[in-house]
Amino acid sequence: MCSSKECAEYFKKQNAYRRCFEKLRKKWMSYGRLTGRITLRDTSEEERRAIGGVVGKVFFEKDIQFSAAEFEQGLQRTRFAPVDMKKVLEAYFGETISTNQDRKQEKQKETRAFLEGLCVHFQESGDRESIAFLWISDVLLEKRYGYQILVREYGKDPDAARKYAVNVGNALIKLKIAQEEEKECPLAVFAAAISGNPHYFDRGTVAGQLLIHAICCWKKSNLPENAHQWREMLVCAGIVPDNVSSLLHVYGLRLRTKEGWHPAYEAFCARKEPCVITMENLKEITGVQAVGDCVYVVENEMVFSYLIDNVKSEKLTLLCTSGQLRAVALELIRMILETEVSIYYSGDIDPDGIGIADRLRVKFGQRIRIWRMTPRDYRISISGEQIGASGLAKLENIKTPLLRETASCVRENGMAAYQENLLEDLQNDIRQGGGSNT
Repeated sequence: MCSSKECAEYFKKQNAYRRCFEKLRKKWMSYGRLTGRITLRDTSEEERRAIGGVVGKVFFEKDIQFSAAEFEQGLQRTRFAPVDMKKVLEAYFGETISTNQDRKQEKQKETRAFLEGLCVHFQESGDRESIAFLWISDVLLEKRYGYQILVREYGKDPDAARKYAVNVGNALIKLKIAQEEEKECPLAVFAAAISGNPHYFDRGTVAGQLLIHAICCWKKSNLPENAHQWREMLVCAGIVPDNVSSLLHVYGLRLRTKEGWHPAYEAFCARKEPCVITMENLKEITGVQAVGDCVYVVENEMVFSYLIDNVKSEKLTLLCTSGQLRAVALELIRMILETEVSIYYSGDIDPDGIGIADRLRVKFGQRIRIWRMTPRDYRISISGEQIGASGLAKLENIKTPLLRETASCVRENGMAAYQENLLEDLQNDIRQGGGSNT
């Protein structure tokens, strides 16, 4: 038997050294060597005598302190010398002792292998341009977009963590396809289709948190900070949090059914009051009719309310999208354009607002007129709010010529502009029966 094992066997038989060796093991695991001071409190006389014999000291107090190096040097003066302290500790505790840094590196290596395996999975099931592959690649390379969640879950259960990632990746692929086809799906229905559990992607669940991170990666957006932003992020990806969340605020629009004009919306028009239309409401609608010669669409609720209050005497048809265009908005816009009425769209002059206007123009053509979103409008409505790098990147692929000019101004200034700063201009345009448009 080698000297290190003999040394360990000897000290294992002496209970007086047990607490000392436990402290020595912690030192080695922390630093990879014996360093620093060791403190033992409320020691017995047997402990003090035994440890003092090794370090060459006499201890009188019950709380004793000595350096780890002193203890190691004391062992090198015993009959077991020379001894390898790491081997002594491993033999004493009957286990391989690794440092905290070693374990951390090993854990990082395992985690990287786990994420690389997911990359291979999505590459083999799709291609390197797959939205799921791009998400996992960003998780791996940037340690963002759900990295901490996957690492945490991998530490608990590697198989469960892999299932979460695969389900979220598959969800991303389906969402991208659905968005290209301009389809929306209720959250519970979508979750059940992916996992069999309608509550799988609920807010607060592991899968729900991962999905939001993945969508933020796809859309290059910041994480939502509250329930409202969480809902908006889902809607942006084509998921309706519930059956009536795809809604639109409307003023002055008549809706036709097979039996004739819908009496409820006729009443709203007659009373000059705004109302809400959901996808549920549109199920039986066969056509629409504006009360004016054109239709105005705004992005913000406050602008919507202001214009209604100040232009009530006019024949006004006004829609409010409340941000990103939902399925009900796209369907109503399609139905309005079938009546050969032009639509004026005005949104915030920031990356999201310009993006919405551009997508509308690309989808429906020149009968969507861009309203109050020129470079001049930007300059007179600019705010002091900075736009981050991820937001500015969204302006790179704008297709509408006028909006490209405006986007260039936004990139140059790096600040957002808002509809609320153009209220009088918007109001005057409606009264004159047109607008600043292209």
